[in-house]
Amino acid sequence: MLKFLRRSDGETRAKTESAVNRSRHGLFGRIRDVFQRSRLDESIWEELEELLISGDVGVETSLDLVEDLRTRTRTESLQEPEQIFDALKEELVALLNSTNENSNSQPTAAETPPLVVLVVGVNGVGKTTSIAKLAYAYKQEGRQVLLAAADTFRAAAIDQLQIWGDRVGVDVVAHSQGADPGAVAYDSFQAARARGADTLIIDTAGRLHTKTNLMAEAKKIHSVIRRLEPSAPHEVLLALDATTGHNGLSQARAFTDALGCTGVFLAKLDGTARGGIVLAISRELGLPIHYIGTGEGVEDMAPFNPRDFVEALLAPAD
Repeated sequence: MLKFLRRSDGETRAKTESAVNRSRHGLFGRIRDVFQRSRLDESIWEELEELLISGDVGVETSLDLVEDLRTRTRTESLQEPEQIFDALKEELVALLNSTNENSNSQPTAAETPPLVVLVVGVNGVGKTTSIAKLAYAYKQEGRQVLLAAADTFRAAAIDQLQIWGDRVGVDVVAHSQGADPGAVAYDSFQAARARGADTLIIDTAGRLHTKTNLMAEAKKIHSVIRRLEPSAPHEVLLALDATTGHNGLSQARAFTDALGCTGVFLAKLDGTARGGIVLAISRELGLPIHYIGTGEGVEDMAPFNPRDFVEALLAPAD
C-alpha cells in the first residue's frame, strides 16, 4: 500500500468494522457460534469447511485453512473452543499477511512527481467511485491530485469522472469520447508535471478480459506512461466488486497477467454478507488488498489491515 495514505488506527478499525457488518451478522457469525459450544467433536471441521466455502473463501483455500487448523490443534494440544477459535483467526491473518509480504509487485513511491496510479477493472465494479475516493483521501493528506479521463470508450464515462472531480475539488484532464486513451494519458502526465501535481490517477475503460482490443489499449496506456517516466505507473490498482464473489476472479487474473497489477481496491465490501472473498483474492490471485470500500460516500474507504479485518469479521454480532 502507498504508505503516505494514512489514517489513525482507530479510524481504520471503525471503517473496517462498518464494512464487514453484514458478513459478521451472516455466515461468519455462524463460524463464531461453532466455537461457542462447550465441547467440540469431529463434526466441527466439516461444518467449518462448509461455512468458509459458503462465505466465498473458495474450496481450495477453505480446505487448506481447515487442514492447517487441525494440524495446529493437534501439535499444540489445543482443547478449549476459544483456543482453537483464536488459532483460526491467527491462520486467517497469516494468510492475508503472507500475500502482502510475498507480493513481487509492491508499488514504488515516485522519486520525481507525479506519483502515477493506473486504475483498471471491468464495468460496474465501482471503479470511478473508487477513483474519487482515492483522490479525496490523497487530497486530505495535502497532496495535489490530477485525474485523467482515459476511459474514452464508454458513453458518459468522461462526464462521470468530471462530476466526481468537481465534488472532490480536483482537476480532470479529458479529451472527447472516442479519443485515443494513450493521448489522454500522455497529456495528463505532462499536465501534472506542468501544474506541479504530485499525484496522477488515471481512469481506464472498463473491459472484459475477452475484449482483446480494449486490453491492448490498457497496455498502451501503461507503455505511454512508462516511456514518460520509467518508474511509472507506480501502482496498477485493480478495482473489484466484493459483491460479485468468485465470478470476478478469472477476469482479475487476466488483468494481472496483462498489466502487472500491484494491488486491489475492493469496492462495495459493505454490500456483501460473504466477506470471505477477501481471503480468496489474497490466496488465488496472489495480490494484496490495498484499500476497501466501506460505504457510498467519497470518504468511505480505508487502507486494508489484515488483523483489523479478521477481528472485525469474527467479532461478536451486536
